Amino acid sequence: MRVLVLGGTTEARQLYAALEQCVDRFKVTVSLAGATRAPVLPRLDVRIGGFGGVDGLRDWLLTHRIEAVIDATHPFAVQMSNHAVAACTQAHVRLLRVQRPGWKPVAGDRWTCVPDMQAAADALGSTPRRVLLTVGRKDLLPFHHAGPHDWLLRCVDAPDPTLLPAGTRLLLARGPFDEAGEEALLCRERIDVIVTKNSGGTATQAKLAAARRLGLGVIMVERPPVAQAKTVADATAAMMWLESLSE
Repeated sequence: MRVLVLGGTTEARQLYAALEQCVDRFKVTVSLAGATRAPVLPRLDVRIGGFGGVDGLRDWLLTHRIEAVIDATHPFAVQMSNHAVAACTQAHVRLLRVQRPGWKPVAGDRWTCVPDMQAAADALGSTPRRVLLTVGRKDLLPFHHAGPHDWLLRCVDAPDPTLLPAGTRLLLARGPFDEAGEEALLCRERIDVIVTKNSGGTATQAKLAAARRLGLGVIMVERPPVAQAKTVADATAAMMWLESLSE
């Protein structure tokens, strides 16, 4: 069975590991957007870069006679997920989305939930605060004029310097992170508030537990709406779906 896997998330990497053991049953192509400069590559066929919109993806699926697509992109990669739904519908290719559940506040959390990055920047207010930004390197522009805050940006790759708020300090790091390390970072940097996306999963969840223990506020950017598709929560369920198609 010819399969296209979209993504580079933790769930995608778990899926790659399972598919590497089934090369006699599945001919897999992994597609990565190229946003991360040094991605962890699986021992499968890999393509890097976009397809050229819905039409380009549809044509690629037809040309390569793809029989199933698994969308394991980030929950905030809405454009790619929407393109996958449209292209698979047009090409009559079966599609599954792997989307881990979002985080939910528990007792002791001090979350302010907002719909987008501009609302997150606005929620910081005008009083100077020490802010830990963990929103990636592409969504920084709304914070550029958000106020006289002290910014610590943690991301995997360095962003375009022109997007950074004045005086931003960079911390380049790749998860997973543990709670003790996160608490130490928040204390060392005297952080007042964390701004983050509701990505879900365990790789970066520790910062939320650390913030809870320290009584810090969290500005949580909720997930944007995405086109409907059959969805499972993890790589194990995705493999079960593929196995069912190949029987």
